[in-house]
Amino acid sequence: MATMNISLPDAMKQWVEAQVETGRYANSSDVVRDLVRREQERARQQADFDRVVGEALDSPRHSYGKDELLDIVMKRAEAAIAGREKR
Repeated sequence: MATMNISLPDAMKQWVEAQVETGRYANSSDVVRDLVRREQERARQQADFDRVVGEALDSPRHSYGKDELLDIVMKRAEAAIAGREKR
């Protein structure tokens, strides 16, 4: 395993140390590795989303522009969230 030294502002260092103190992590390196894994997964999901949107925009089946498509997606997401909140 490679070693990397990083510098953090005091507030971030304290936060990392607090995460270790919870017992969820063995040490600060575990915290950082978990954060990197989560960011890698988030970036993968974003890339997948961007790919799907790109494919949809390139598809001859629709007549929406990028802004229109985003507006439709956001309205559907807001409606789904509102529906969950009513339960």
